[in-house]
Amino acid sequence: MDYRLLGRSGLKVSALSIGTVTFGNDGLWGATELKDAQRQIDLCLDHGVNLIDTANVYNAGKSEEILGAALVDGRRDRLLISSKVRFSTGPGPNDRGLSRWHIIRQAEASLKRMKTDVIDIYHVHEWDGQTPLEETMEALDTLIKQGKVRYAACSNYSAWHLMKALAIADAAHQQRFVAQQIHYTLQAREAEYELIPLALDQGVSLLIWSPLGGGWLSGKYTRNSKPDSGRQVTGFREPPIYDWDKLWDIVDVINEVAAAHGVSGAQVSLAWLLQRPAVASVIIGGRTTAQFEDNLKAAELKLTADEVKRLDKVSQPNLLYPYWHQSFTARDRLGEADLALHRPYLAD
Repeated sequence: MDYRLLGRSGLKVSALSIGTVTFGNDGLWGATELKDAQRQIDLCLDHGVNLIDTANVYNAGKSEEILGAALVDGRRDRLLISSKVRFSTGPGPNDRGLSRWHIIRQAEASLKRMKTDVIDIYHVHEWDGQTPLEETMEALDTLIKQGKVRYAACSNYSAWHLMKALAIADAAHQQRFVAQQIHYTLQAREAEYELIPLALDQGVSLLIWSPLGGGWLSGKYTRNSKPDSGRQVTGFREPPIYDWDKLWDIVDVINEVAAAHGVSGAQVSLAWLLQRPAVASVIIGGRTTAQFEDNLKAAELKLTADEVKRLDKVSQPNLLYPYWHQSFTARDRLGEADLALHRPYLAD
């Protein structure tokens, strides 16, 4: 297992990490109870995984409860815990958002559910445009100073949200975000416009959620073999698919590369992400132990330069403004962070 520094911190996280949205679920995402959760955690520990990700709202707190019950017999000491705060946890007007009241209250509730003294990485789960960022960043800094949280991170922020948060923390000499948990796949490459250049410029690593695009990039489904059950056919909107023909073109190349290596399409999709700039860890999950075992093998898969080029080409998005203008007229003065986006387009 490869271990990568998280942002500008000295903390190292495994290139693959465990997702727990299935823990305590009712079946839509899989239904992992305590015994299976411990089995999956032990499997990942055996492969060198050292980071497990959850959230206070996953299955109304059941995910954190199962995690707390599972991390016994020394497991807690071998794993970093990541959790999150932002979404609704009750009917009251303050039971959501990123106010000081909600953040500190929910951090303490998460600690109790997980039976631990500290959350290693605490994410704000989504943007809150009604709470001043100064209040949010101060609340997170307070939790760190109290020893209840070790590192702060964000999730699903736009680039201007993140940059503003970093500037506020820096100006107040508070702890800044060390990571951003984002959705990024071969099918969804929007993060390349600003979030990845920002990650490189500001030292805010990427943690990737839903790296198989809700299963669409696992290689199991093609234009001629589509799912007939599960969340893909129940109207679940994450991720949104705007161009189905392009999705199937991407899957075709994924499966061709997978066949050449004798591996699953899922491993190819995960391996592509592991070779992208600023990616610290890719969060994997699975309905079954077999799926976990298959996903874990992605850490060992090394794609050739030609294979990466083929995957890049079939999935490459069109440049939006102002990036197409920069590509035409600023290519003589682009920095390394700029080139994270622009490099593939400069040959045009």
